[in-house]
Amino acid sequence: MSVDLVHARVVESLTRLRLGYVAERLDALLAEAARTEPTYLDFLDNLLRQEADSKQRKRIAMGIQIAHFPAVKTLEEFDFKFQPSVDHKLVRELATGRFIAQAENVLVFGPPGVGKTHLAIALGRAVVEAGHSVLFTSATALLATLSRAETEGQLAERLLFYTKPKLLIVDELGYLPFERRSAHLFFQLVARRYEKSSTMITTNQVVTQWGTVFGDEVIAAAILDRLLHHSHTLMISGESYRLKQKKKAGLLGGSVSPAK
Repeated sequence: MSVDLVHARVVESLTRLRLGYVAERLDALLAEAARTEPTYLDFLDNLLRQEADSKQRKRIAMGIQIAHFPAVKTLEEFDFKFQPSVDHKLVRELATGRFIAQAENVLVFGPPGVGKTHLAIALGRAVVEAGHSVLFTSATALLATLSRAETEGQLAERLLFYTKPKLLIVDELGYLPFERRSAHLFFQLVARRYEKSSTMITTNQVVTQWGTVFGDEVIAAAILDRLLHHSHTLMISGESYRLKQKKKAGLLGGSVSPAK
């Protein structure tokens, strides 16, 4: 049997087995093996490892795309020295994704600009890398979508959509107050995810203010009861990153002379 025929058959078999990365790089792998002369076992190990690594990269890229993160943020980029109030040990633990298995929630509290969204995105990416599905949304976008779905008679489908991800990240809760109906819709979502999947929320409002945020103390209490039951809490206090940058640029350092 000719070498070309065997080569074609190997490529066909690799393709049928969905080993596409190895099929595309077969010639390069064979050339490298001819040069380094590995054992059969080492050659097979290298071949399978490269295919597995390729599939992992594709899975992560797809997971990040599905998550709809608004920006690329990583834990390596987060300035823990600038925000020493952040529990670094807890953040590293959350990044393993182990809290997902227990359907535990994460609540991130802090004033505007201290890095809550950065942490949420970075932890979301880490959870994707750990093999779990993630969806990121702002609180306003989430409630607008649920309200529209209710009006169009598609609320059940939308609630199911937001219930499926193993981690749902709801960013910027509390920046705008909810209408009473929106609060009820948010409660339905939280109740559906309770003890089944994890929810991460970033907010600038302490829990004692959630009654005002939701416009209903009873609904706020019911939501908090489910979110806090199995949860981790990150409290961030400190200066705003954005104000820090403006100070560096000299935009906040000078005084303005009174008009004459």
